[in-house]
Amino acid sequence: MNRFAALLYGLASYVIFLITFLYVLGFVEGFFVPKTIDSGATTSFGVALVVNLLLMGLFAIQHSVMARPQFKQWWTQWISKSIERSTYVLFASLALALLCWQWQPMPAVIWKVVNPDMATGLISLSLVGWVIVLTSTFLINHFELFGLHQVTSNITGRAMPEPRFRTPFYYQFVRHPIYLGFIIAFWATPIMTMGHLLFAAVTTAYIVVGILLEERDLIDVFGDDYRQYRERVSMLVPWRKQRDRAAHPTRSSSADQNSGRPPDPGPGQQARSPGSNPVRLFFRV
Repeated sequence: MNRFAALLYGLASYVIFLITFLYVLGFVEGFFVPKTIDSGATTSFGVALVVNLLLMGLFAIQHSVMARPQFKQWWTQWISKSIERSTYVLFASLALALLCWQWQPMPAVIWKVVNPDMATGLISLSLVGWVIVLTSTFLINHFELFGLHQVTSNITGRAMPEPRFRTPFYYQFVRHPIYLGFIIAFWATPIMTMGHLLFAAVTTAYIVVGILLEERDLIDVFGDDYRQYRERVSMLVPWRKQRDRAAHPTRSSSADQNSGRPPDPGPGQQARSPGSNPVRLFFRV
């Protein structure tokens, strides 16, 4: 594939991702889209359960397998490295589009908040989760995360920069703010149906498994920098690691004095920078 074709391919993949992302937001929230997580023709509980689990399983397999370094090393024998990320984003977008299209509603209500102020608060909280997701991608490198940086560098003949370990803003309080944003967005709802609960529970379990796989890769890339970051900053709950650190204020400093190296930066300080791609967002686990 020549450089201009690769650029067009990357741009098309990004546009497809953007449309899919906005549709998924409406699908989960029940806004502005023709088919939501709770709408459509219903079938038996068993059939809906099997179909929905298969759809989420397909997305999880694509999402995780194509993100592994071993797969990428094999895959780039057949496609250009400049479009590897765009291809990943395209396949993930298509898997999500299939999930939204074929999702079987399971309308039994688990909870329903009838107080209008509380219902509005839950919807607002869910939207805050989506904002955290989107802004977190820009805090690292949104355009690299979705393949545009790679194809634009390719057409200009510039090499991609080496990953740098950075912890901007949210990343000083949780290691995976993108995933935290998704969890908030999926669980904060005034009406929790069985289908919505299944979606939220399975995606949350997948996020935890994905983090374990992802952090193994990050340690391979960043080594002790990431190990120290993991010790200092909580995975998803902002207060826990800070509380534990406050409960043992001298342990880290004593070890630093004995080792002769400077103390690790605190939660509010800039660490030696996870790289421009420390988190794999919606499309990279």
